Amino acid sequence: MATEFAHEPDAHRYTMSVDGSVVSVLEYRDNGSIVAFHHTLTLPQHRGRGYADQLVRFAVDHVERSGRGRILPTCWYVAEWFDRHPERAGLLYRRAG
Repeated sequence: MATEFAHEPDAHRYTMSVDGSVVSVLEYRDNGSIVAFHHTLTLPQHRGRGYADQLVRFAVDHVERSGRGRILPTCWYVAEWFDRHPERAGLLYRRAG
C-alpha cells in the first residue's frame, strides 16, 4: 500500500492518497499569519482507518516547518485532534483578550 501526502496551495488543501487514489482532504484558508483548517473529509469507503488523523498530522507538521503562522481549527475534527495532542498546542492561534 503506497501512501502519499500532498500540499496543494492553489486549491488551499492537503490530501492523502493511497495507491494513487485520494482518500482524505483537509481544506484551509491562509491569511498570512493564521491558517484556518476549516474542513476535513475522508471518503466514506475509507473511514475508520485513521487517515484523517495522519493527514492532520502532516498538515500541522507542514505549517510548523514552513513557519506560515498559527493554526485556527474551525473544523471540529481538527479541534479534537489538538485536544488529543496537547503537545502541539503551541501552534494554535489564541485570540487576545
